[in-house]
Amino acid sequence: MKRILLILGLALSMLSLMPAQTTVPQGQASVWIIPVKGDIEPSIIAFIRRASQNALSKGASTIIYEIDTFGGRVDTALQISSFIGSLKNIRTIAWVRSGPESMGVSWSAGALIALSCQDIVMSSGTSIGAAAPVTVGPDGQMAPTGEKTVSAVRSQMAALAEKNKHPVLLALAMVDQDLEVWDVQVNGENRLVNSVELEGLEKNSANKVVRQNLVSAKGKLLSLTANEALRYGLARAVADDSTELLQKLNITGEITELNPNAADQIVTVLTSGAVQTILILLGLVMLFLEINTPGFGIPGVVAIISFVTVFGLNALLGTVGSLELILFLVGVGLLAVEIFIIPGFGITGITGLVLIGLSLVFSRQEFTIPTLPWQWELFGKNIIIVSIGIILAIAAIAVIALMGPRLRLFDRLTLKTKIEGTAGGPDPEHAGTSVLEAARVMTEAEENYGDLLGKRGKAISTLRPSGKAEIDGKVYAVEADGAFIEPKKTVEVIRVRGNRIIVRSVG
Repeated sequence: MKRILLILGLALSMLSLMPAQTTVPQGQASVWIIPVKGDIEPSIIAFIRRASQNALSKGASTIIYEIDTFGGRVDTALQISSFIGSLKNIRTIAWVRSGPESMGVSWSAGALIALSCQDIVMSSGTSIGAAAPVTVGPDGQMAPTGEKTVSAVRSQMAALAEKNKHPVLLALAMVDQDLEVWDVQVNGENRLVNSVELEGLEKNSANKVVRQNLVSAKGKLLSLTANEALRYGLARAVADDSTELLQKLNITGEITELNPNAADQIVTVLTSGAVQTILILLGLVMLFLEINTPGFGIPGVVAIISFVTVFGLNALLGTVGSLELILFLVGVGLLAVEIFIIPGFGITGITGLVLIGLSLVFSRQEFTIPTLPWQWELFGKNIIIVSIGIILAIAAIAVIALMGPRLRLFDRLTLKTKIEGTAGGPDPEHAGTSVLEAARVMTEAEENYGDLLGKRGKAISTLRPSGKAEIDGKVYAVEADGAFIEPKKTVEVIRVRGNRIIVRSVG
């Protein structure tokens, strides 16, 4: 078991340390291209962080983030933009690239990530914008989120644009559909202004104002083509390949292109909502079987592997801390107390399940208490994922409790041979008897169990489903058929299978 846990720990560590696949030319590479493709999900954060740190450690002077996405989670986009903005002493470029396998867009969360870079370059036929956060409505269609969320994202877009000297009005118009932006010429100088500023300029007789283009109409979110982004100063250049990009931005150096490796793909699959639900289900069921089984065996190993996978992979994404681990361990401890010490299933067991559930929910998000609407939305989604896993686990446990004695699957977990001796020698009760005599005594003992059929007694311990009951003044190890049976309840022997005495509650 220790070897299995050691191998699992090493595997998770290697997932975080394995370098991304690279195509490195001869000589020192100083320009690194890191793809940001597909849905912006938490699994992409680990890849971007590791690839960027790898580039820095190899002496990169420029990192080009190749963006090709329709968008994704707001919290993930904010984490990525914050990470890119924290990079020091290196030039960062967002490249909206076109190609046979690309979508050629940087929308929504992609626009937020692009603005976090110092320069933006676009290929012909690509577009950028439409960054207003949306949610799934009751009818399954995308719908705008509340003003509070829009305001938060709008402020962040403006802050990133201001920091990297991108046109702030364009960034705001990508989020705010009520903002009207004009391209005007004021006294021979081209400027971008909103409708209020335009009205003020036109009222001043000293200004010669010429309206050139309506960049963003009221009631619509701004999206720009590559040429429009270049014309209005959002893009630094239009480049269709990496060589042209370097030439137009006056960058010299060799290029290293990175791609997600097998480890990144595994993390993406294992951190998806469906797989995490299955891991939670498997972990809880195996934990229940281990607690109700003497010693430590396969169910315990499987439970540990399941929960280590859940917490370990989420830790790679930076969403697991000491709080989640403490809540989980306390929850497991309360469940053990409920099963072994306190009869029945009451507040202790429920509290344990709640703490385990909270630890699993918190392990899927960076924040603890949601404050913004998008955080509440993410919090709700995580609760649904974890709740489904817990509910399915409870249902599976109930089926096992009711059908366990009847399932042939559990026959291998049941010892059906009566042991009449010890490692130090024969059982003192049968000392001096021959092998044949001992066998005869064992056979008679097994056959005597058949005499218990139909007899009644009282449960001495809680039958979950195994426990002890007193029948005819003698204590036997028995199994409940169906629901758990509380101590002191009257039980009746309904079946005898070898050494297994199966009882049911009759009062």
